[in-house]
Amino acid sequence: MNTTTHTEHDELSPAYSEELKPHEIVSTVIMTRVSEYFGFFVFAIACALVFPQVYFPNYDLVTGTLISFSVFSLAFLTRPFARLVFGRIDKEMGRGVRITVAMFLLGASSIIIGFIPSYEEIGIVAPILLCIARIGQGIGSGGSADGLPMIMMMNAPEEKRGRFAMVPQLGAPIGFAIAASVYYILTEYLTPIEFFDWGWRFPFIVVLALQVVALFTRLRLVQTEGYNNAVKQLQLRLTPTADVVKRHWKDILLATYLPLASYTLLHLITIFPLGYIKLFSEVPVADLLIIQVAGAVVAIFTCAMSGVLSDRFGRRPYQVTIFVMVGILSFFIGDFLANPWSFMLVGYALFGLCFGQSSGTLPHRFKKEYRYTAVLLSTDLSWIFGAAFAPIIAISLTVWFGPEYAGYYLLSGVLATLLALRLAKKKPFTDEE
Repeated sequence: MNTTTHTEHDELSPAYSEELKPHEIVSTVIMTRVSEYFGFFVFAIACALVFPQVYFPNYDLVTGTLISFSVFSLAFLTRPFARLVFGRIDKEMGRGVRITVAMFLLGASSIIIGFIPSYEEIGIVAPILLCIARIGQGIGSGGSADGLPMIMMMNAPEEKRGRFAMVPQLGAPIGFAIAASVYYILTEYLTPIEFFDWGWRFPFIVVLALQVVALFTRLRLVQTEGYNNAVKQLQLRLTPTADVVKRHWKDILLATYLPLASYTLLHLITIFPLGYIKLFSEVPVADLLIIQVAGAVVAIFTCAMSGVLSDRFGRRPYQVTIFVMVGILSFFIGDFLANPWSFMLVGYALFGLCFGQSSGTLPHRFKKEYRYTAVLLSTDLSWIFGAAFAPIIAISLTVWFGPEYAGYYLLSGVLATLLALRLAKKKPFTDEE
């Protein structure tokens, strides 16, 4: 359903319109999101392929993999606490300082992971350091929010809102394509000994390099007068979480479940297949990675298409249609080994279509004075419920009952999202909808 955003758009000063050029926002947002998702997937892939042997070798492979995925979830669980850590820095020193400190923490945590010795070298200290670094990644990621995607979406023309909402989401398939490509090269051209000894550490060095580039790209924009005007006009400031929850708790709950299925699907076509192959199949990991790279390329195109289709047919009808298709796909996850190419390509195509519009409605759901914090909070909760534990749950269900039950888990996320869409249609979040 298309909705009007002229109120917010008209409030912006002419200076803002002239100084903050749309193409500058787009390029900065894409670069920032690609670096974030690349680091996200570098760690996630390592959880499936590396950490069970390197940091949890005293457990059987299944248990080690589950523990490794538990470490993966720490960043999602700690991300909401970033506002407690960085809120005062933002208030007293400014957004530029806060973003710099947060990105430094994120980059330092990433590079530290690449240099943590194995369990065989330093014992229990190794997985403890891994957990601490992962927590640092979560807090750093949460503290680096700049509001640029929200500025872009809130000022998009009504007839192009889906296309603008799609732009930040491109970071996921692009970031995964790069991460999977790097791991494909490492697993294909290094011996297993070389890969587990030092090869897997290389991507974490690349993460730091990309994050440094993203930091300077972001700072160049957030220090402009146009950006500051936009922040003031749209009131993109942190407000007390208790006040936001008190005013918008129902809205936050619904907004949490709107993108949940797309986040769950993301993990069931990226991380879960790698864990499944490693545990239950003789298929070479490199073969699956190249399929996933091809799938990610497809997802880039379908993510871009989602904006056009959403604007053409209306956001809710489009989302309902796509999520019903994801629900149908969930019944075939148990058979993906029989036809990995067809299953993965279809899965990635649907992922791009649903993920491309997964967060576009969120900024318009809340009153202006609560919007920034409410969107951050609902997004964090969506990642916790839809992504943090998805690999653990999917692998556990596969071990206990079979891979088809991982599909039923995805189906439960689809049903939750469809219900949220139904409730959002029945009762709009605010009178700004």
